[in-house]
Amino acid sequence: MAQSIYITSAEGHTGKSTIALGVLDALMRVSPRVGVFRPIARSSQERDFILELLLAHDGVHLDYDECVGVTYEDVRDDPDRALATIVDRFKRVEAQCDAVVVVGSDYTDVASPAELAYNARIAANLGIPVLLVLSGRDQRQQVERLGTTTARTPAAVGHLAALALGELETARADLFAVIVNRADPDALEPTIAAVHEAVHSAASVWAIPEDRTLVAPSMRGILEAVDGTLVKGDAQLLGREALSVVIAGMSMVNVLPRLDESAVVVIAADRTDVLLATLLADASGTFPSLAGIILNGPFELPEPVEQLLDGLASTVPIIATDHGTYDTAARVMGARGRLTPQSRRRYDTAVTLFQTHVDITELTTQLGLARSEVVTPLMFEYGLIERARADRQHIVLPEGEDDRILLAAATLVTREVATLTILGNEKTIRGRATELGIDLADTAIIDPTNSPLVASFAEEYARLRAHKGVTIEQARDTVTDVSYFGTMMVHQGLADGMVSGAVHTTAHTIRPAFEIIRTRPDVAVVSSVFLMALADRVLVYGDCAVIPDPTSTQLADIAISSAATAEQFGIEPRVAMLSYSTGESGTGEDVDKVRAATQLVRERAPQLPVEGPIQYDAAADAAVAQTKLPDSAVAGRATVFIFPDLNTGNNTYKAVQRSAGAVAMGPVLQGLNRPINDLSRGALVEDIVNTVAITAIQAQGASA
Repeated sequence: MAQSIYITSAEGHTGKSTIALGVLDALMRVSPRVGVFRPIARSSQERDFILELLLAHDGVHLDYDECVGVTYEDVRDDPDRALATIVDRFKRVEAQCDAVVVVGSDYTDVASPAELAYNARIAANLGIPVLLVLSGRDQRQQVERLGTTTARTPAAVGHLAALALGELETARADLFAVIVNRADPDALEPTIAAVHEAVHSAASVWAIPEDRTLVAPSMRGILEAVDGTLVKGDAQLLGREALSVVIAGMSMVNVLPRLDESAVVVIAADRTDVLLATLLADASGTFPSLAGIILNGPFELPEPVEQLLDGLASTVPIIATDHGTYDTAARVMGARGRLTPQSRRRYDTAVTLFQTHVDITELTTQLGLARSEVVTPLMFEYGLIERARADRQHIVLPEGEDDRILLAAATLVTREVATLTILGNEKTIRGRATELGIDLADTAIIDPTNSPLVASFAEEYARLRAHKGVTIEQARDTVTDVSYFGTMMVHQGLADGMVSGAVHTTAHTIRPAFEIIRTRPDVAVVSSVFLMALADRVLVYGDCAVIPDPTSTQLADIAISSAATAEQFGIEPRVAMLSYSTGESGTGEDVDKVRAATQLVRERAPQLPVEGPIQYDAAADAAVAQTKLPDSAVAGRATVFIFPDLNTGNNTYKAVQRSAGAVAMGPVLQGLNRPINDLSRGALVEDIVNTVAITAIQAQGASA
C-alpha cells in the first residue's frame, strides 16, 4: 500500500497549494512513483488549479480526471455516497503509486462550515494521516498592500491548532504534522512552541515565514480580475507579481513620488498625461520599475498617444478595462496570487521556503518512505541540487545577455544552489531581470569591457601565452571577451567554475580553458561524458563531444577519467570498453585499439572493474552477458560506457536520448584543473540549472 499524506487546513487562503507542492517535491526525491489526488473539486466543468499545478510537476504521470474524487455539489447532495466514491477513486490512484499527496478542499463559496470535519472524515476513511496547514496571518484583516494581512500572535495560532485538532480527533483522523504557513518571520520559534503546546502530541510542527512574492497577484491574475485586455507591452511580463497598487487620481507631479517597486498603477484612461509620465518614469532608471498599468474607463487612447507609445517601445504591460476607478481598485485589491509552473520566481520561492523550514528527511522518514534503489531522472536531478547546496561554490556565467541564463540564475540563487557572477552590461542585465520579474539583486554582475580586473588578467594571460608571442596589448583585447574573462576568473580563484555555451560555440567556450586552465597533471587529454538518466538508473557515456578518434592511450585516459566522474556523482563505476566485438572473438585495427586500451586501464587503475572489448548488449543486458561473458564482473552490469570514437559515442547518446526518453546531462568536461562546462545552444533553463549544479559538484571535488 502506498505511503500517503492528507493535506488539509482549518480555513481558506492558507497557502495550502505551496505546502502541497513542497510535500510532492520532497517525496519525489525518494520515491519514483508519486501520485496526487483531490477528493473534492469545485466542479466537473472547471479545472482545479491546485491539481493542475501538481500534475505539471515532472515525474507525476497521471491523468487529471483519474485524480479527482467528487464535486462540492456531490458532497452537499449525499455526503455518505460522495465519501464512498472518494475512497473508491483514491484506491485506484493508490494502486499505481508508492506515495500519494492528497490535497483537501479549499473553503470556497460553496463550502460548508463543517468542512474541516468532513476532510478529517475522508482522511480517516482513506486510512492516511493528516498534515494540518494553519495560517500565521489573519485573513479577515486586509491592509493596504496587495495580498498582505496582519500577523496572528503565537497564542492565536496555538488556539486555532487546538480547535482544529478537536475536529480531527472527533473524526478519528490521525495527525501527522502541523505546518504554520505565512507565519510571522520574527516569531517562528514562539509560534512552533505554541502549536506544540496546543496539540499535546508527538506530531512534528514547522513554521514557514510570510513571503510577499507568494501571495501577491500576478499581472495576468489582475488582468482577469478586472476583465481587462492587454493593449500594449510584453505579454510575457504578465507573470510578474504586483506588490502594491497606486491609484493615480492626482496630477502627474504628485503621482510620480508615490510609485513603488513592482507596483500596478491604476490610471483613468483619459489621463494620458499621467500615463506618459508613468511610462517615462519606469524607463528612466531613476524611478522604481513597475509591474504594470491599468487604464480604467470606457475611453479609447487618442491616435497621437498610441503613436507615441509605439515609439517609446515600453515593455510594461498596459491593461484596459471599462470598469470605473473604485470598482477597478477593488478588483485589483481582491486579486490573489496563485502558484503556477509558469511563474518561475514564485515557484522557486515556494520550493525553497519549504526546503529551508521543513525537515525533509524527517518528513519522508516518518511517512515510512525509505530512499529507493531505483534512481529516476528527477531523483538524480534532486540529488545534484542537494549536493551543490551542501557546499555552495562560486560559478561564473559569461552569457548575461541571454534570458535563459537570467532565468536559470534566478532559480539557482533562490534555491541556494550556487553563488553566481554574471558577465555583461550591468544596467542592461538588471533592467531585463526586472522586466522578467526575477530577483538578481544580490548577484554580482561584471562588465568585462570596463572591469578593473582587465589589467591583472591581461598580465597573467600574456605570461601564460608568452611562448606563443602574445603581447600585453593583445592580451588586454583577448581577456575582455566574456569566455576568456570568465575563464580567467576561475584561473585566478575568483570563481570555482564556469558554465557557458548557450550563445557561444563549444570551441569559444573550451578554447580559453585549454589555454589557461589546462589539464590536471595525471590526465593526458581533456574529454567529456554525458550523464544519461534512464527510467530507473543513471549511466555514464564517454567521450561523446571532444576527441574525434582517440588512440588506445587516449581511450584509456578517457575511461579512467569517466570512472572518476561517475564516482563523483554517486555512480559505482563498472567500465565497459565498447567495440563491435566481445572478448577474444574479433580481430581488426579498431578492436585491437580497444583491447590495448583495456589493458592500459587495468595497468593504470587495477582496482577499477573494466571489461573490453565488449558489445553494448553484452555490457548492458544480464541475459546476453551470461551467454557471452558469464564470468565478468562488468558484463550485464556496466555503468560507464566508453565508446571507441566520437562518431559512435555522439550518435549513441542521441539515439538513447530520443528513443528511450533518457535525460542527457552534459557534455561534462573532465581532466581540467578547474571545472569549465559547455551548454548546448538549444539548452533549456532546466539544462542550465543542472549544468551549474554539476559544475559546482566538480568544483567541490577540485577544492577538496
